[in-house]
Amino acid sequence: MPANTTASSPKKKKGRRARLLVLVLVLALVAGVGYGAYWSVSTVRASFPTTNGTIELAGLGGQVEVKRDDYGIPQIYADSDEDLFRAQGFVHAQDRFWEMDVRRHMTAGRLSEMFGSGQVETDAFLRTLGWRRVAQQEYDTKLSPETKKHLQAYADGVNAYLKGRSAEELSVEYAALAFTNDYKPEPWTPVDSVAWLKAMAWDLRGNMQEEIDRSLLTSRLSEKQIRDLYPPYPYERNEPIVRRGGIDPATGKYDPAAKPSGPAGDGPAGDGAAGSGSAGSGEALGGAGSAAGAGQGLNAQLGALSDTLDAIPALLGPSGNGIGSNSWVVSGDYTTTGKPLLANDPHLAPQLPSLWYQMGLHCRTVSDRCSFDVAGYTFSGMPGVIIGHNQDIAWGFTNLGADVTDLYLEKLSGDHYLVGGREKKLTTRKEVIKVAGGSDKTITVRSTEHGPLVSDRSDELEKVGERAPVSNAAPDRGTGYAVSLQWTALEPGTSMNAVFALNRAKDFPSFRRAARDFEVPSQNLVYADTKGNIGYQAPGKIPLRAEGDGTTPAPGWDPKYKWDGYIAFDELPYEYNPERGYIVTANQAVVDAKKYPYLITEDYGYGARSQRINDLIESKIRGGGKVSTEDMRTMQMDNSSEIAKLLTPYLLKIDVSDPYVREAQKLLEGWDYTQEPDSGAAAYFNAVWRNVLKLAFGNKLPKELRVEGECLNVLPADSTAPDDDLTERVRECGQRDSESAQPDGGDRWYEVVRRLLKDEDNEWWRTPETRTDEATDTRDGLLGRAMEDARWELTAELGKDASSWSWGRLHQLTLKNQTLGTEGPGFLQFMLNRGPWNLGGGEAAVNATGWNAAGGYGVVWVPSMRMVVTVGEWDKSRWINLTGASGHAYSAHYTDQTDKWAEGELLDWVYGAQAVDAATVDTLKLVPPGGQAR
Repeated sequence: MPANTTASSPKKKKGRRARLLVLVLVLALVAGVGYGAYWSVSTVRASFPTTNGTIELAGLGGQVEVKRDDYGIPQIYADSDEDLFRAQGFVHAQDRFWEMDVRRHMTAGRLSEMFGSGQVETDAFLRTLGWRRVAQQEYDTKLSPETKKHLQAYADGVNAYLKGRSAEELSVEYAALAFTNDYKPEPWTPVDSVAWLKAMAWDLRGNMQEEIDRSLLTSRLSEKQIRDLYPPYPYERNEPIVRRGGIDPATGKYDPAAKPSGPAGDGPAGDGAAGSGSAGSGEALGGAGSAAGAGQGLNAQLGALSDTLDAIPALLGPSGNGIGSNSWVVSGDYTTTGKPLLANDPHLAPQLPSLWYQMGLHCRTVSDRCSFDVAGYTFSGMPGVIIGHNQDIAWGFTNLGADVTDLYLEKLSGDHYLVGGREKKLTTRKEVIKVAGGSDKTITVRSTEHGPLVSDRSDELEKVGERAPVSNAAPDRGTGYAVSLQWTALEPGTSMNAVFALNRAKDFPSFRRAARDFEVPSQNLVYADTKGNIGYQAPGKIPLRAEGDGTTPAPGWDPKYKWDGYIAFDELPYEYNPERGYIVTANQAVVDAKKYPYLITEDYGYGARSQRINDLIESKIRGGGKVSTEDMRTMQMDNSSEIAKLLTPYLLKIDVSDPYVREAQKLLEGWDYTQEPDSGAAAYFNAVWRNVLKLAFGNKLPKELRVEGECLNVLPADSTAPDDDLTERVRECGQRDSESAQPDGGDRWYEVVRRLLKDEDNEWWRTPETRTDEATDTRDGLLGRAMEDARWELTAELGKDASSWSWGRLHQLTLKNQTLGTEGPGFLQFMLNRGPWNLGGGEAAVNATGWNAAGGYGVVWVPSMRMVVTVGEWDKSRWINLTGASGHAYSAHYTDQTDKWAEGELLDWVYGAQAVDAATVDTLKLVPPGGQAR
């Protein structure tokens, strides 16, 4: 039956009138470019959801209430689990179905069906990975009957919303798509929900890019130089997450009270070197120290693979060490509430709408029939709550960063590949890619025992070059080596089971049981409960390698490099009520590699953010203070720059003669190293840092790592001419997407520069003479040149008057619709995108508004949400989303949280029934057909 809608609440009317005026103006503009006959106010508003009144929903067993606050955030009340998840699917589809539909087409490699031939290469790569196939296997063989029941109820709710609705009634994007495509959405399936976990696992896959980059570096840098760029993790300065404990030899399980287990051998875990390489894959492939020019063929292949990978992060977010998160939990012994406080802010690509959707899922009476009373951040397209709290516990996630991917070189001969001296037949399958407005494209996906041949997805990758960096013991390269990918997410897993178990966990043991099933992506899980306990668990499928350390491609023909199972869950590190009274996870090392027998990764973040959070908490509680909810919020917005603290004293000692450069240098005098939006010092320092990186490192990297389109006159890789020889130089242009180019300026580069600063004559400080600049031979020479270059760069960007500069004018966030907002016609981008916002914070700051120093100052990843949970006093918790609840452009809730997010503000997070009722402005009742409960 049609919805019986009620009038809008008075507090919304003024805002809606204003938006209507904006719509009229936009549509007038659209009419001017020929679309006015089609586009109207009714077209744009047709998809706005009904949020008041009563709607019949097939399959419900009883009445469900959806109560929304003034930000459109829904709290759902039901009397059975099935009704709860059916309603969740319906509400997600109301606000976010376009986003859901695009996601499922991406995970299935079917974007071409929506957007045409421009997505064929992306689809081919995603079909090669086979996310949707693995999700189907996962659903068929790994998920519990209860999980399947929840997934089906959710899908039924989505489909109930879709039934009978036209394209324009689903979203304005579908109306726009209708200009070029007669696409119609298909019904939602449970596997569509499961597949989204594969996309998230891809975003958080660990060190795959670093593995490629280290191999690419061999064409231009020596083994020592590569080690310089991947220094050891600084355990003595930046504390790991877990500081005590080990594997108890009596039980074979990790015990926080046991003595440290120690490394398994003399490999990389033994020396604790992050990215230092080992006698494993590096030697087998000829080592990183191959002669200059060696490996050009493999580098062409890996460079092309890196280009292919860039097309996927364009949809999910830029890869790199900035993708991470902050979370921490403080014991009630040190809080103003007397109960734990828990904070979390995951760092992901800015998206419009935000990746997250805030929601409460409440059983009116918790029982075996209806077992959930949980609230937090959900993924539209998936049932349950991903991060949040229930009536007993709270939890948060950050990326653990485990090395769960390995690239293998494969020796092919026809339809066979070599392993252990024998030839095995490749596994093959056909995939048909349907293309809107074009002909179908059929591809063949080939796989070895390690995984799919990702090198098949690019013309450049069909052949490995003539001088791949392999040892003399390697097989004849013949026509070249292919590259395969082994990745834990390409095996069916149980993570969907874990979501529901986590939502219902009551205590630390049940929390850990839920974590046992959280296999992919591997995350740091922080915990707090109403009884005052805090904890941490490292879950996930983390491979054991008999040989090699996963830092460079391994020889697929050598069986010694196969994965030898996974670290047992009972052997993974955890903590429970540590003496220090708090736990911090921010992508730093999980545990000191010298005190743990298994290799988790060689590519952790380097701990700048985590140690800053540690220091902030320590300074509060060791001074006798108590941490408040406001303190937690303030910590999340901490803008302090760790690299500025290190480098600024050196910059102030440089004798600057140019008065214009001296004017900029003076900005740094007395600066407190905070990166506020209005800070001129932050603007200048970050420009200097960018130019230091460019001069010392960026200009010396191979073209495959440098920013696309930025060209240099360089000596050929195999040249024996001295650096100052200008006659042999050739024009060479970068090839990497600006959001993933190097040096990105993250905390790995902090550590690189820290280790070089006292060596004033180190070779990295040397730069060649150019047409406009003299050569530099020392640290101070390079720093002085970087200060000059930064001065003139900011003059062009911000004006001649240095006193008018501000960091926020450089460091801007523009929110873009992830499909038509980036590739659509200009008028659609105008309608769908928002911004810019001038932001503070920066790379590897706690307020991690990340930017890539190789590519520019624009914001490329952000705290995608922020929350501070007041455990036990749930209604005093606070939260914020990057955008808003709605995915509908010009909805009241499209970006209604963004201004507050940018200012570091948090909203009240209601949970209890009374608090929810007090905050409710819209109530929608979902009832069974005929209004009768089953």
